[in-house]
Amino acid sequence: MDSTNSGTTNGTMASAGPINRPSLHEEIVERLRNMIFDGELIAGDRVPERELCHRFDISRTPLREALKVIASEGLITLLPNRGARVSQLTIQDIDEVFPVMGALDALSGELACARITDVQIAEIKALHYQMALHHTRGERSEYFRLNQEIHERILKAAGNRTLATVFRGLSGRIRRARYMANISQARWNQAMGEHEQILDSLIARDGPRLGMLLKDHLTNKRAAVKDAICSTSQSAFEHVV
Repeated sequence: MDSTNSGTTNGTMASAGPINRPSLHEEIVERLRNMIFDGELIAGDRVPERELCHRFDISRTPLREALKVIASEGLITLLPNRGARVSQLTIQDIDEVFPVMGALDALSGELACARITDVQIAEIKALHYQMALHHTRGERSEYFRLNQEIHERILKAAGNRTLATVFRGLSGRIRRARYMANISQARWNQAMGEHEQILDSLIARDGPRLGMLLKDHLTNKRAAVKDAICSTSQSAFEHVV
């Protein structure tokens, strides 16, 4: 499928403690994103502003500014005079965003193969083997973090700022969806196998094949996410009934 500093990539534990003032805004935004991606802030729930201000040791003003950024990415919904609520993914969201992201992913792969250096390939290979180890151990959070970084490295290797800007503008909307797609062990195993092929194509600098694989990889995630959303909705219905 992001590379962040060590204070923002370790899930719930990284969400606790005061924030260094020089990077206050960026740090709040990143922590809020990770709380949503890690499931600490649950879809449909209100954002507990008072609790977050206390946890981060900040006032309401910088928190609300950060919430505006998160809202622009579609991760939360701002409620007039009522705070904010974590957005829920819908089938329509998935059907709209995933095809676009698939096309962008494919383009990044093709461009990357034409421009990537041996050093960049070696770095991605190292990340891949670390990710595979986390998959073997069943360590999902660590797997997801490296998965995101690998996709970011491929995007960076493509060397196209316009593509990177558009890609990152949409990626926040589906990053949580990528995590949902791997809820099933079968899908997680399949995704790991797809990454093996992606790495092989990158090493061979086979742009057309890598583009196709990246697009298919996201298409498979799209189907898995839709299944996850439907299963969640059905479970909630059965619970109410």
